[in-house]
Amino acid sequence: MTRLFHQVAVLMATIAMAVPLAAQPLLGFDEDGTTAQRDLETAYDEALSADDLRTWMRYLSARPHHVGSAYGKQNAEYLAELFTSWGYDTDLERYDILLPVPEHRQLELLEPYPFTATLDERTLAEDASTAVRDDLLPPYNAYSVDGDVTAELVFVNYGTPEDYELLARYGVSVEGRIVIVKYGRTFRGIKPKVAAEHGAIGTIIYSDPANDGYARGDVYPKGGFKNDSGVQRGSVMDITRYAGDPLTPFEPSKKGVERLSREDVDVLAPIPTLPISYADALPLLESLDGPVAPGAWRGALPITYHIGPGPAKVHLKVKFDWRTVAAYNVIARMQGSTYPDEWILRGNHHDAWNHGAQDPISGLITVLAEAQAIGQLAREGQPPKRTLIFAAWDAEEEGLIGSSEWAEDHREELDEKGVAYINTDTNGRGFLGLGGSPTLEVLYNGIMRDVIDPETGLTVGARQRARMLATGNDKTRKEAARSNLRLHPLGSGSDYTPFLQHLGLASSNSGFGGEGGGGSYHTLYDTYEHFTRFHDPEFAYGVTLAQVNGRALLRLANAEVLPFEFRAFSGDMARAVEGLETLADKMRTETERVNGLIEDGRFAAALDPTQPLQPPSRKAEVPHFNFAPLQNALGQLDESAEAFETARTAASPPADALQQLNKLLYTSERLLTREHGLPGRPWYRHHIYAPGFYTGYGAKTFPGVREAIEQRRFDEVEEQIVIVAGILESFAARLDEAAALLPSPEAGD
Repeated sequence: MTRLFHQVAVLMATIAMAVPLAAQPLLGFDEDGTTAQRDLETAYDEALSADDLRTWMRYLSARPHHVGSAYGKQNAEYLAELFTSWGYDTDLERYDILLPVPEHRQLELLEPYPFTATLDERTLAEDASTAVRDDLLPPYNAYSVDGDVTAELVFVNYGTPEDYELLARYGVSVEGRIVIVKYGRTFRGIKPKVAAEHGAIGTIIYSDPANDGYARGDVYPKGGFKNDSGVQRGSVMDITRYAGDPLTPFEPSKKGVERLSREDVDVLAPIPTLPISYADALPLLESLDGPVAPGAWRGALPITYHIGPGPAKVHLKVKFDWRTVAAYNVIARMQGSTYPDEWILRGNHHDAWNHGAQDPISGLITVLAEAQAIGQLAREGQPPKRTLIFAAWDAEEEGLIGSSEWAEDHREELDEKGVAYINTDTNGRGFLGLGGSPTLEVLYNGIMRDVIDPETGLTVGARQRARMLATGNDKTRKEAARSNLRLHPLGSGSDYTPFLQHLGLASSNSGFGGEGGGGSYHTLYDTYEHFTRFHDPEFAYGVTLAQVNGRALLRLANAEVLPFEFRAFSGDMARAVEGLETLADKMRTETERVNGLIEDGRFAAALDPTQPLQPPSRKAEVPHFNFAPLQNALGQLDESAEAFETARTAASPPADALQQLNKLLYTSERLLTREHGLPGRPWYRHHIYAPGFYTGYGAKTFPGVREAIEQRRFDEVEEQIVIVAGILESFAARLDEAAALLPSPEAGD
């Protein structure tokens, strides 16, 4: 209890400090600049209107608008008209991309009794939008291969590599069989990939009500959670290899660019894959026999969960029209008044699987609010000093395609001029979820101390700290006591991916959530009606998110010295290296323990001999790795970060060195990339953060090292350690170069 009281006291002290901190100079501004900037932000806030957000959402989500659809193009043209009316130079940039559209979807239970899956979502009288079905794509998984397969069924939980290890202990193989797998834990595209690696010939993915259905709360339309006919659509393209048009990796999908044949593409799901509702999943799962599923695998359907195989036998057929469609990115520019060749980018996608009120329109309307308010400030004589580029991306849902094609198309310009990329995707109400480059940590924490949460009257940051203390574990509560909250590392799953992971631009991703029903994702029920009942009825959090990211844009655009801060980066790197060492030590200890229990027979003795579960297989021992190169590089990085921040605090840079200094700062993230990319996936060039090869969305820190350890490719570990140590040394040298442009603290004494 003493520790908890201390943590609460720290939180209260932090909240109390919020007002005095507001009077301090903003990072990158002197005192006069801070005053002018805060006045600008006050005027910016006054230009934001919840009514505008409501109007834009109602229009943009009125009909289904996937890439290639009539309403998708109409929305793009509408967005371009808005940006132009606010004073932006606006273009529609077109890319011609591969899009599979379903021609045939069929799922039948053949044994032990016949059942045909509906593969549809019902219209609701309580939600008029669900009757608007022009251009609506049926439930399917884009970039599944065509296939017609019949086989026994096996339940594989979430379909992770660890799930298949446990399956093997039950003596169950998926070789030549069809698997049924739950949504969750990993990106959906991982599920058919891992299933195929184990010999499966088809994948059925369903949403268990334990995750986002009736086990969580009332289902739609009474409540916000997924009803029994809701189906999560989504791409199963393997974005852990590369994002963008599957036919044109590294190149924009424009006329004249050489395209791969579909047979040569390695990011398509290798086996036929289809998503279904939990109503359609129930007859399949209750027809399984074999071992009872372990407790952690069981969901909330009213059955005893069995693994199989059989006696359930199913027929799965999917066939697609592999067509080429036009994707339209909306690009709106406002040239900077002082530094036109330094670009701040702000983006959100505009395409959806359906009506898309929450995904993506709830995020997109905050971009519109920011652009409108900044346009008004510019007309009143206060344009941004750096160039702002607002983007509404197309074809995000299929594989981050619009943003990736644009990033590949403009790679040289972005490498030279790109300062930062600010992303959103969806928004709701509750708590600010914020991820990004550690160099943006101080910038965003300053913003979180300024912006007020509309439900509580606390600052956004104070409310987040309160949640961490009230509901978090010991580790989370310790994090809440930090002076600055960490930005969580970014993996993949939204449009920041090409800018951060491929090109090396400092990036962020943000959105509110944690309150309201969460079952509409990628279903027919992601509608204006659902959103305004369960997510952000008054659009108050839409305005708040626009306040957060509008400040980020304006501070990045107007700061004399760009507000990148490097102590946070150094601290995060030290934490990540410690995590690698802990991972190796725990794996080594656990491997030795389990191998010992296997070898002396105690593991087998602890199991019920009447049950099929067998001991695990013995694993190779984990060697000791030489982390010294990383530790040495960390020492250099810590010293260089401290020296730079001390020099920046002591004095302003000479005017003739300012532009050179800022370029050194904003290109620092590029130093974390290497042209050769990560092992086995060269498109991912960032060596500090990347999506996990077997997780998809979640980030892996030092992915080359971490995944070599996790996947037991032990001969690669020290090679990858040397690579990232060299990267950190280069980063430290960059900070030394930047510090040399500043007056030394001693010179000012």
